Amino acid sequence: QVDRIAKMIPFNPANPVTLQEAIDQTEDLQNARREDENVAKLLDIGLQLEGLYRHASTHAAGVVIGDRPLDKLIPLYRDPRSDMPVTQYNMKYVELAGLVKFDFLGLKTMTVIQKCVDLLKKQGVDIDILKLPLEDEKTYELLSAGDTVGVFQLESGGMRDMLRKVKPDRFEEIIALVSLYRPGPMDNIPTYVAIKNGEKEPDYLHPKLKPYLEETYGIMIYQEQVMQAAQTLAGYSLGGADLLRRAMGKKIKEAMDAEREKFVKGAKEVSDVDEKQANFIFDQIAKFAGYGFNKSHAAAYALIAYWTAYLKANHPVSFMAASMSLDLQNTDKLAIFKQELDNLEIDILPPDINHSRVEFSVENGCVRYALSALKGVGEKAVETIVEGREADGEYTSLKDFLTRLNVKAMNRRQFEVLAASGAFDTVLDNRAKLHGSADILVRYAQTLAAERESGQSGLFEESSDDKDLPQISDIPEWDMFDRLRYEYDAIGFYLSSHPLDPLRDQLRDLNFKFYKEVLEVLETENAVLVETAAVISKVQEKFSAKIGKKFGIIQFSDPTGAYEAMMFSDM
Repeated sequence: QVDRIAKMIPFNPANPVTLQEAIDQTEDLQNARREDENVAKLLDIGLQLEGLYRHASTHAAGVVIGDRPLDKLIPLYRDPRSDMPVTQYNMKYVELAGLVKFDFLGLKTMTVIQKCVDLLKKQGVDIDILKLPLEDEKTYELLSAGDTVGVFQLESGGMRDMLRKVKPDRFEEIIALVSLYRPGPMDNIPTYVAIKNGEKEPDYLHPKLKPYLEETYGIMIYQEQVMQAAQTLAGYSLGGADLLRRAMGKKIKEAMDAEREKFVKGAKEVSDVDEKQANFIFDQIAKFAGYGFNKSHAAAYALIAYWTAYLKANHPVSFMAASMSLDLQNTDKLAIFKQELDNLEIDILPPDINHSRVEFSVENGCVRYALSALKGVGEKAVETIVEGREADGEYTSLKDFLTRLNVKAMNRRQFEVLAASGAFDTVLDNRAKLHGSADILVRYAQTLAAERESGQSGLFEESSDDKDLPQISDIPEWDMFDRLRYEYDAIGFYLSSHPLDPLRDQLRDLNFKFYKEVLEVLETENAVLVETAAVISKVQEKFSAKIGKKFGIIQFSDPTGAYEAMMFSDM
């Protein structure tokens, strides 16, 4: 019921409505209020509570700085779950109390960039990220094609679609796109595209504004443009222009009326603009100012977006390895990156105790899968494997691995996952046997470790021959389907191949289409009926109260990608 009522309230994050406005505008809400006394009571109480804080919230990145200890200046509050005190005043009043407010944003993308630069350094390629040329052709080709998986701020479906339409060819356009792709400003995207492609003439409102609006094709996108317009056209000082921007952004009626009078008067005196035209220009500026973005902020974001696009366009292997390392535990994201590696025709090498590292790495122009990205293995266990290898060389046999294993860092479950993923293939190529004997083998490693600690040397201690291993059951190797199923459970997606790979030619002959081909058709068509083949990897059952029956969200995968579809119970 709450959900049904909430859906009746118009949702526009750029211009939120009050509860009273929602009631006045929405007939369904008025009817619900009339017909159901519970709804009437809910709305009456809601109207009284609206505007009060429902909890004490902390700004994720806001830091205030004073000239003396803060408790001498303002009241502080301490959240019982945190050791950092916060100001009791909100961000508006903190400034009035004389404190300076900073936003310090932490972005994991910066770490991706640093990791990529470090990976390149190991390959003898030195890059100073702060000195990258902003005119790199390859980068703009990548952006114009919308190949932006992993590119900061530009990887959503809608953003990629916009990149293909706009085809950015200079840095200023990336700044504009970062600012435009938000609720509110998005309405200007079709106009922006049409003017850039020469299908429409730009409207600069007044010749004096052309220098400031030229780079954004006559559309006011930034707060700075609002301020420049007021300064140039109506003689505002910079401080006055900033106050105008604030009043317009917050839509405070009294302040707006006062500013309108000042603007119209100034436009007449400074630029000889008549009252009607000045009012029109004021209204246009006010419309843009409502959601104008701060250009300096957008430029900083655009620069990071450009850096990631540059690295992807020019050093894709290192960039993808760095990006995957930052999402080690996020299987869904890793599956998307794996798909992107296929698109880029970059091989991904399987996990391997002798070659993989804690994070994803670059090896002979390929990405090597990270051991700690396997489900449930954990970084601690992997660190001991890598450290052992770096100290005493590669593991020559299974016995050698078990002898050198730090048993405190690995249990049976972790050993099973390593076996299922194929990480032991270079020392023993029977995953089923290793998986089925995990318990015996881990216990054997523990015995060896205990003997070493007590100073006893076992009879076969010196030998690293696998013949000396405890008697492990002779389990036949899994068939291809089982092998892939276990690999899928360990990794979270199909890595070495796909269960449908052997049937590819047959399916082609039957004119079956795979996911990637369907996407290509949908770039030009709105809907398409196809026959396809896929493996079901996950099913979520849900119930729809609206139609009174169950439905399933089903995850499918085929050799070209993974996707979700909805099916109702009768199917």
